[in-house]
Amino acid sequence: MASVSVSHLILFIASMMIAASVAGVFTSSIGQLSGAISEQGFDVSSDVRTDVEVISDSGSNAIYNSTTETITLYVKNTGTERLAADPGVLDILVDGQFVTDYTVTRAEGGGAWQPGTVVRLDIQQSLDGGDHRVQLTVNGDEEVFEFRT
Repeated sequence: MASVSVSHLILFIASMMIAASVAGVFTSSIGQLSGAISEQGFDVSSDVRTDVEVISDSGSNAIYNSTTETITLYVKNTGTERLAADPGVLDILVDGQFVTDYTVTRAEGGGAWQPGTVVRLDIQQSLDGGDHRVQLTVNGDEEVFEFRT
């Protein structure tokens, strides 16, 4: 009779040890999953709140300066997300070519690119005469601007 109790006690202790180790593994995994979901939710929230519009006049002669080979665009932050006014925020394609030589300056002074404010974008790019296209991407928000030189 005592041997049955001892064997049941051993099985009970073994099952408790297995359950505790499985619970530890699940707790760690669920914690990591929760952190990843929170981080992704923050990124998606930032993407949804980001919206920019090119407010330059596409029919104007002020878009492209052939002497300095510079494309000048004014871009307004029409979303609710505060953006940094630096080149690392924007991805720019000119006629399908990725451009890295550009500057971003706040049109109304320095500081962050607040909602409702405008930045001046100067892109160093040599263009031939004809139709051209500039694509801006900010936090997943894409804006296309077409103009003629």
